[in-house]
This record gives sequence, C-alpha cells and structure tokens, in this order.
Amino acid sequence: MDSLYILIPIAIVFVAIAVKVFFWAVDNHQFDDLDTEAQRILFDKEQDDKDKPAEPKTSDDDKQPPA
Repeated sequence: MDSLYILIPIAIVFVAIAVKVFFWAVDNHQFDDLDTEAQRILFDKEQDDKDKPAEPKTSDDDKQPPA
C-alpha cells in the first residue's frame, strides 16, 4: 500500500509529460499533413526519376580512361 504513494505521483507526472509533448507537437504542426509523408516513402524513387531532367553527357566524360 505504501508503494502507491510513490507510484501514483510518478504516473501523474508521466501523463502530464505525455500531454505536454502532444500539445507541443500539435502547436508545431507535426500532424498537419500525414498523407504526403506516407506516400513519399512509397513513391519516392519513381517521382524523383520523373521530376529530374536528364543530364547531358559532356565530351570530357568520353575522353577520360576508366579508373
């Protein structure tokens, strides 16, 4: 029974910290756009290849021997 005098205040402190972290995340717009990040991890490679223009090959690349 004596352990409850220690465990209950510790639990209240943990809950208060969790609530504070949650409201900090909401205030800093951490939950504004959840869909973009979820799609980026699935389609990252395909989007980068389509958006990136092809790099022109220079004549200097052809003249140098392979290392």
